[in-house]
Amino acid sequence: MVKVNRPHIGIFGKMNAGKSSLVNALTGQEVAVVSAQPGTTTDPVKKTLEIMGIGPVVLIDTAGFDDTSSMGMLRIKRTNDTMDQIDLAILVFAGDFDAYDHSLMESCMARKIPFFVIQNKTDVSTQQVEIRGADIVRFSCKMPNVQLVLDKIKEHLPKSSYSASALLDDYVRAGDEVALVIPIDASAPEGRLILPQVQTLRNLLDLGAVAVCVKDTELREYIQTHTPKLVITDSQVFEYVSAVVPAEIKLTSFSILFSRLKGDFDAYLKGTRAISRLQDGDKVLIMESCSHSVNKCDDIGRTKLPHWLCKFTGKKLSFDIVSNLDTLPEHVEQYKLAIQCGGCMVTRTQILRRLEKLREKKVPVSNYGLAIAYCNGIFDRATELFRR
Repeated sequence: MVKVNRPHIGIFGKMNAGKSSLVNALTGQEVAVVSAQPGTTTDPVKKTLEIMGIGPVVLIDTAGFDDTSSMGMLRIKRTNDTMDQIDLAILVFAGDFDAYDHSLMESCMARKIPFFVIQNKTDVSTQQVEIRGADIVRFSCKMPNVQLVLDKIKEHLPKSSYSASALLDDYVRAGDEVALVIPIDASAPEGRLILPQVQTLRNLLDLGAVAVCVKDTELREYIQTHTPKLVITDSQVFEYVSAVVPAEIKLTSFSILFSRLKGDFDAYLKGTRAISRLQDGDKVLIMESCSHSVNKCDDIGRTKLPHWLCKFTGKKLSFDIVSNLDTLPEHVEQYKLAIQCGGCMVTRTQILRRLEKLREKKVPVSNYGLAIAYCNGIFDRATELFRR
């Protein structure tokens, strides 16, 4: 199986509680600036840490929740937004566990985020604070027992956030031939494959399958002499590939594979059918999950997908774009459909939290690959493999 997630661990607390010192102690590096001056940390700072038995995790050092400076509200907003991106919270305090600290704990509980608490600076204070409903580690960054914290991370971090996830383990066996259709066009990155293609290829190799990579322009010649068990294509050439590949050969896309790993596949299946209900003037939200250079002619989310949706529905639709893991627009209930990218660069937790906000407002959700398959009339064929 192939790992597709790096768990994100947020470190929260008041200014000068020792959050940045904790990051430095855990990583063994001077990653974060440490100062007695309140408000040293402004934007969230990320650092990758390898933990035995888990693998790489991303530590996020955040600004103090009690920042009252002129920039404080913006810093607190970014700290609050970080909570939507994490699999585990570490709440750090020194001295008294006050109202700010309790509000952090309540935020974690309300969002169902696992957490534990670190009572920091125990080298200068012998007071032992007890907090109802919280698991506490007593710690000093000046005399750090890092293993205590790592053990708590292992105890509280959900296994689902770092365990290997299956892309094709249930559908492909050793010796099966699988064709990967990879267009090399203006939108393809220079000199490399995109992450979903790489991870799918690795999964097939791990399974002992025979993986054949072809460009869309070479597919017709290949299919004349080969009968692969499965064809996996880039979604943007679905129409061409579905016409070339015989109906008896299973067909899906990289984006649909990742919609099962990184999103809510059942919600996507149901939500995609809302495309047929779109009317003139309806608003559609396109949700990217990474930053990338935008090619206005070939960008799949900003240009091609809106074109296909308008062509399929015959309606005049309007589109809004959300990039990275930016906050969703206010009043998301205005959208008749939201379409999420494959999410190869983010974690499943981050996408599910985004989708939950839409589900609360009863906005149908889909995925790039599923929406493109639907617009090309091959939705049932492209999802047949996973609808058992």
